[in-house]
Amino acid sequence: MPEVIINGPEGRLQGRYQPGKVPDAPIALILHPHPQHGGTMNNKVVYTAYQTFTKRDYGVLRFNFRGVGRSLGTYDRGEGELSDAAAALDWLQATNPNAKACWVTGFSFGAWIGMQLLMRRPEISGFISISPPANLYDFSFLAPCPASGLILHGDQDTVVPHDSVGTLVEKLAKQKGIKIDYRLQPGIDHFYQDRLDVIEENMTNYLDDHPAG
Repeated sequence: MPEVIINGPEGRLQGRYQPGKVPDAPIALILHPHPQHGGTMNNKVVYTAYQTFTKRDYGVLRFNFRGVGRSLGTYDRGEGELSDAAAALDWLQATNPNAKACWVTGFSFGAWIGMQLLMRRPEISGFISISPPANLYDFSFLAPCPASGLILHGDQDTVVPHDSVGTLVEKLAKQKGIKIDYRLQPGIDHFYQDRLDVIEENMTNYLDDHPAG
């Protein structure tokens, strides 16, 4: 998984990229948790998601938001981070011009950014949101949600109580043509402590049922 440097809005963005094995392999962008709470592209949940897509021969990119690791800039309350994600997706698409599908996956803060990116980029064909912070950030911009996807959450999450995510899912599920697969996992906290296998298992099952292309 070679390191790559992407030209971001505030300068260099540090990333890790695994190319797909065929020219038209689908692509996936992975977004990490909150930069001011220790979130990086090396977060265990992010890495697990990255590896899950890699095992399916996707072209996969994870990167550090501005001000994290070797990425330049400073935290920008989500606005700048959304611009970073858009620049990373531009790079991923330019590197894979024949990709037959495009997915975005985010964990916690990264899920919030990923859903915003989904609204801006109609070419995104599916999403996976892991522990989206529905109690901490406004998700009302999902009106309507432009793509179907998987939302994965733990019923022991004390950072983001699952009731708030359930309310979000109910709202999204009412939209025509959109199918939200909401999987509330028993005994799982916000950080999937010692249970990263749950992420890989659910992602793999969902992607099996929703093949790219």
